[in-house]
Amino acid sequence: MPTDQPQPAAETPPGEEQPVVVTEFAAGRGRLAVLAELAAQQERIITSDRRSLLLLATRCADGPLGAWFAGLAEGESAALRTLPALAAACGPAASGGPLPGCQAYPAYLAWLALNGRPPAVAAALVANFTAWGGYCATLAGALRRFHGFGDEACAFFDFFAQPATALERAAAEALGPAGVTAGPDLGAAREYGRLLQAYERLFWSTLAELP
Repeated sequence: MPTDQPQPAAETPPGEEQPVVVTEFAAGRGRLAVLAELAAQQERIITSDRRSLLLLATRCADGPLGAWFAGLAEGESAALRTLPALAAACGPAASGGPLPGCQAYPAYLAWLALNGRPPAVAAALVANFTAWGGYCATLAGALRRFHGFGDEACAFFDFFAQPATALERAAAEALGPAGVTAGPDLGAAREYGRLLQAYERLFWSTLAELP
């Protein structure tokens, strides 16, 4: 394994189990057909999420939080450019179209972009970064170890495997000293975060159930 790869994100938070897809790859039993489907679904997800983040940026364009959302959208664009190499390495996806369980997350983020409280949306997104990054770090390592994937094929997972510390710090600065520690934003952040995490689990469980 190359020594200059990004440092892996923090491991899955206590009390949260890694998705079956991730644990299977970590054990050397993962099926590349599942990741082929992941790549196909992620192309739709990232395209949708980028638009949602840009809408959120527009809704708070006059404040620091607008720049933070715009920065996330730029990151989605960068991640999208890495997907073709992953898809080529894994082979064609079997479904040929969107899977409802995989597309629930971006559908909800699109709803939040229209209806959510932007500070609470930011807090909810940050809460999900560490777990997602940890899964990506595990998959990148497994693909190199068990499947001989190179840097280009692993670039998608490497991109998200980097620690989320800088994004968390930037979000805290954009939210300001008060943050979302009280009032309606706190309740909304908890609700948004709970649902985003549930839809992410649905994404992984949908992939795990593929034939």
